Amino acid sequence: MPTLLSVNVGMPKDVPWQGRTVYTGVWKYPVHGPAMVRRLNIDGDGQGDTAGHGGEQRAVLVYQIDSYRHWQQHFGRDDFEYGQFGENLTVDGLPDDEVCIGDRYRIGEAEFEVTQPRVTCYRVGLRLGRPELPALLVGHHRPGFYMRVLHEGHIQAGDRIERTATGPGKLSVADTDALLYLPGRDPAELRLAMRIPALSPGWQGSFRELLDAAERPDTAAAPASAGPAWDGFRELRVAEVVPENTTVSSIHLAAPDGTPLPPARGGQYLTLRIPGAGQPALVRSYSLSSSTDTGHYRFSVKHEPHGTASGYLTTRLRPGAVLEVAAPRGEFVLAEGTGPVVLVSAGIGLTPVLSMLHELADRDSGREVWWIHGARSPQEHPLAAEAHALVVSLPHAHEHVFYSAATPEERGHVHAVDGRLTRDRLVALSLPSDATAYICGPASFTADMQEALTEAGIAPARIHTELFGTLASINPGITGQATRPPHQPPGPPGTGPLVTFVRSGISAPFPDGKRSILELADACDVPTRWSCRTGVCHTCTTSVLSGGVTYSPEPLELPPGGEVLICCAQPDSDIVLDM
Repeated sequence: MPTLLSVNVGMPKDVPWQGRTVYTGVWKYPVHGPAMVRRLNIDGDGQGDTAGHGGEQRAVLVYQIDSYRHWQQHFGRDDFEYGQFGENLTVDGLPDDEVCIGDRYRIGEAEFEVTQPRVTCYRVGLRLGRPELPALLVGHHRPGFYMRVLHEGHIQAGDRIERTATGPGKLSVADTDALLYLPGRDPAELRLAMRIPALSPGWQGSFRELLDAAERPDTAAAPASAGPAWDGFRELRVAEVVPENTTVSSIHLAAPDGTPLPPARGGQYLTLRIPGAGQPALVRSYSLSSSTDTGHYRFSVKHEPHGTASGYLTTRLRPGAVLEVAAPRGEFVLAEGTGPVVLVSAGIGLTPVLSMLHELADRDSGREVWWIHGARSPQEHPLAAEAHALVVSLPHAHEHVFYSAATPEERGHVHAVDGRLTRDRLVALSLPSDATAYICGPASFTADMQEALTEAGIAPARIHTELFGTLASINPGITGQATRPPHQPPGPPGTGPLVTFVRSGISAPFPDGKRSILELADACDVPTRWSCRTGVCHTCTTSVLSGGVTYSPEPLELPPGGEVLICCAQPDSDIVLDM
């Protein structure tokens, strides 16, 4: 009969790691005598990152002594102690390929239910000094598993483990883990997993997304998901440079041979190499600002103070010049449907939603459309007449413009409202609650508008945003990290291929001794998103605009085309990344 060998607990603590500090509870140590198991934890235990560990569905982590023996042989080590893998319960028996999601077990006075496999997390590798361990746990089908507490009570080492119920579907922990993290998924197994009530909501949601993707043929995907129109960069000719006001200019691009450029979606962006603005050439991204049905592209740029790239594009670029341009990209596009559309912007953030407005007008759309924009004054409101004409051309459109620093005459001329576009003013417009909304502007404005739209009754899932600059970081467990603007990496320049982080405006040769693009990004303080750091969880998936990579270690599942897992990737040529 399976037996409880050790109960292990430990409170979170700060641990130094790669020049940073990780707050983690992965260090667990045996309890001598009985331990009280409660609904959310064992007395004396805690988790550093409650977003990924702990809570009702992950109250207790289980690992098997047989897996200890496997890893001792694999690593050639004999120094393991109970709790070494961050588990609360070290057990003899209960192998991952036999225990099923929904199985129930009685141990001492307590009863438990199996909810999910272990979360792939870099901290278990940190604990053992083996960074590759998260990938190995999955690849070797030995993840361990979490349980929730059905009945609280005391347990202690030596207690027998009795199975009191078998989970429906008989889907083992190892098979569940492989279903999420390994390729070759069977849709029937995904459906089976989603029918198991005990499976934690997080894993249920992940399987639902995988099943949706498996059941949606590529031919039915939205054009924005069909992949870029060309690989890497191609040369496009500057056809026109049109000043829209004192600070904003629109650049029109055409194919050098006069052939029509491939259509794009409203809301997508272009990425440019700008050779005349610096050495090496600066790489920047700008949203399309017009219809693409004409066979050419237009983007509009605001000349930022001390902005090298924007200054070159708005003051020095001339018709006939050639720019290297990556194909239109981005998922900030209009969803198909007939329901109302709300387009909200501030400042130069109008460009992607303006291109959406063009798309609606090109389709002669009968949808209800709300155009809502905030600016300081007419002088700082580029393309205002164009937007107004588009709104007028749509049969069910509403226009609301807010000027925070305009004279009464200026406001009356364009029928603008006095003052800033605020949350209260947006709510007061009585927007339709069944609308799909698109927001673009500075981060604080976008956050305020998201809250306002939610308050107005629009479901968060139907609110889409496009932020300037980098995406928010996901660095689980990292504490006390000062926010610094991206910069060149410390030390002498590397000798490897040039790595460009587009959103951060940083280009640096890949340094000698770095194991991954993620490590270079960390050294540059480029905002990063990761969890396992070994190619398992795909949190670090990043769009690659040009260039290629090699992997070490090889990911358990490769990302889709046009994307790269930066946590285990090294550039094998100059590479441009959307981060």
